[in-house]
Amino acid sequence: MKVSEFDYYLPEELIAQEPAVPRDSSRLLVVDRKSGALEHRIFAEIVEFLNPGDVVVLNNSRVIPARLLGIKETGAKVEAVLIERLGRGLWKAIVRPGSKIKPGNELLFGEISCRVIEHCEDSGRILDFHGASDEEIKKSGLLAIPPYIQTYPENPESYQTVYSRPEGSVAAPTAGLHFTESLLERLAGNGVAVEFITLHVGIGTFRPVKSEMIEEHKMHGEYYTVSPEAAETINKTKADKGRIIAVGTTTVRTLESIAARHGSVVSDSGQTSIFIYPPYDFKIVDSLVTNFHLPKSTLLMLVSAFAGRELILSAYREAISSRYRFFSFGDACLLL
Repeated sequence: MKVSEFDYYLPEELIAQEPAVPRDSSRLLVVDRKSGALEHRIFAEIVEFLNPGDVVVLNNSRVIPARLLGIKETGAKVEAVLIERLGRGLWKAIVRPGSKIKPGNELLFGEISCRVIEHCEDSGRILDFHGASDEEIKKSGLLAIPPYIQTYPENPESYQTVYSRPEGSVAAPTAGLHFTESLLERLAGNGVAVEFITLHVGIGTFRPVKSEMIEEHKMHGEYYTVSPEAAETINKTKADKGRIIAVGTTTVRTLESIAARHGSVVSDSGQTSIFIYPPYDFKIVDSLVTNFHLPKSTLLMLVSAFAGRELILSAYREAISSRYRFFSFGDACLLL
């Protein structure tokens, strides 16, 4: 399939610049995959669509302050986004301006410095922070807010889910930003199980699909882990005919990666580079909570594989017409 088949026009003013307050006051477009019906709701009302015996699966990865702003030894401004820890004080990073930063350069970021020791793919570099600890490096960092959000949030916690725990993501699993602690309690009180998996979102989130055909695109690997308890709950729910409600594309990719490898959900950890696009036979996920994604993105391709390209693009046209807010801080849709 051509990447151009997943394009749409979005007015710039619909790109959300701030999160909804409270989180669950964001809008929710409910999409019935069988009938094609669309329903406009508020996110807090999602409890009306989930049944006792269902399980909601969330990605609890926490975003690290991976964006470093500083200068070269010449005084020129530089930026680095840390994407993979290779050892104590040793990181793979995306640097800007890529053409100006070469092996041997010394970069200064506030109270820490590093030496560029190796060039890797695209704008990637290996940075040696002279043995600095992770905590020392993170003190000088900012969250790597997506470039379409023009102002750094006053409260950086607004770019973290309320249940985030293990650090490791470069970008937030944004479908989970709509959940509040009280909403999770309401779900549990209604007999809906809540389980957590972890997938650390990598720099691939920011990378556009550059090939003309989607089959030629390669995903970057991302680390995931699923506990024995979560696997047991998910498998029992499937056996009892309950639904698996995945919150976010990262949760979908984790569950479907494990099912593709093992035939079912098991306790597992490792790297996944799964790329889900139409047509795809989903083995685990029954419903999906997700935000509205960028044109031509791998995330839009995944939701199109889940609900059908025509239905998704129709739902996006309805969302645009109804002035929904798009992307990371935007509104959500529930694909039933």
